[in-house]
Amino acid sequence: MADPHSRLYWAARAWLPGGWRDAVLLEIDHQGRWQNVQPDTPPPEGAVKLAGPVLPGLVNAHSHAFQRAFAGLAERREAEGDDFWSWRDRMYRVAGAVTPDMLRAIAAQLYGELLRGGYTQVCEFHYVQHQPDGTRYPERHTMIQALVEAASDVGIGLTVLPVLYERAGFTQPQLRPDQARFHLDADAVWAASQAVQAQAHARLNAGVAIHSLRAAAPTSIQRLRQLTEAFGGPIHIHVAEQPAEVRDCLAETGARPVQWLATQGLLDARWQLVHATHVTPEEVDAVARHHSTAVICPTTEANLGDGLTDIPGWLKAGVPLAIGSDSHVTRAWREELRWLDYGQRLVRQCRNVAAAPEAGRPATAERLWESALTGGARACGEVVWGIHPGARADLLVVDLGDASLAGIPPSRVLDALVFSSPGRPWRDVMVAGHWVVQGHQQRGSAQRQAQFEAAMQQLWAEGA
Repeated sequence: MADPHSRLYWAARAWLPGGWRDAVLLEIDHQGRWQNVQPDTPPPEGAVKLAGPVLPGLVNAHSHAFQRAFAGLAERREAEGDDFWSWRDRMYRVAGAVTPDMLRAIAAQLYGELLRGGYTQVCEFHYVQHQPDGTRYPERHTMIQALVEAASDVGIGLTVLPVLYERAGFTQPQLRPDQARFHLDADAVWAASQAVQAQAHARLNAGVAIHSLRAAAPTSIQRLRQLTEAFGGPIHIHVAEQPAEVRDCLAETGARPVQWLATQGLLDARWQLVHATHVTPEEVDAVARHHSTAVICPTTEANLGDGLTDIPGWLKAGVPLAIGSDSHVTRAWREELRWLDYGQRLVRQCRNVAAAPEAGRPATAERLWESALTGGARACGEVVWGIHPGARADLLVVDLGDASLAGIPPSRVLDALVFSSPGRPWRDVMVAGHWVVQGHQQRGSAQRQAQFEAAMQQLWAEGA
């Protein structure tokens, strides 16, 4: 087992910018960042030899932690139709019932699972702000603090994204009663973000978010833009997830959602467009011109029947594709990357859609992985990400003894990680220079699961 006190490590093989390198010496500074990364270096005396190939941790770029309590519980249809909107009504019952203590227990369970799934940072798109009737908690940011404490307990990195949310739809200027606890105007969003930034440490930072164009008035979006003018952190928004949203936006504004953002001059490198499912080639080009990022959540989008975005179009345009687990029906990045390509294979009836041999990129997994690394860094607000000097010292140690990797040639390990059968491939996980999983073991996981089960029993006993 790795020595938790060492700051000097050596990997026989590690994924550095540009791909796999051999004999890599890794040194961590006192701030939990990579100080030195040196390939082709024999292991010096005192360096801890890592037990397998090493990958950087990945960012989960879109999470609603409370929805972990709903995973697997919306898979029956009692009426003639079931779609995103009917799922949303049922999900709101969970959102309306969760308490701060429940949220902390649910988030802690989730965040532990995300670490075991290979994520070392999670972007929390947080809109459950107040008490169920919409009144504030005595401590205004009680629900945010529940998430911060859960992440701290588990050891995962967290980017908190307080959400601008003030109306039920383009033609519904007020929130529905079951949305009352979501209300946050632009000034309150900025205040919440600053409150998180004030307590920031190596694993914690903050951005801002807009729930969607249907949930925020243009004047409020412009106000948030004004408040964040000098802010360098990420700005997230749900956009073009559903055809109905696109139709309503066209009817109200005369433009499609991504088109509207672009023509209003809002898009820049800080903007993270979550889902962006129903977009045109012109909108993809606009996102590319403004250096924004698309955040794709394949397993949730499949679960909700959202549709498929144009993955080859995004990649060809050079737009980074961050990934998120959103509603947490799955909690491992291997599954998300797999379905980025599998969905395209099904509709296009061909294989390895994301590969680009004409550009010297024949490996599907590598192309998707590198895009997710770049996009994830932007989504979470980190300037540098990966095993690279200055980046946070996060890594995953691959267990080559896992059945899904048995007999795989070293050059094809990433291919097998993404496209081979599910398994338990991460032997050890490090975040900011500290081991949070070692030998497949995670400190406190049994206690967190017991607390999660208690929260679930309370939540569902109350009829959520």
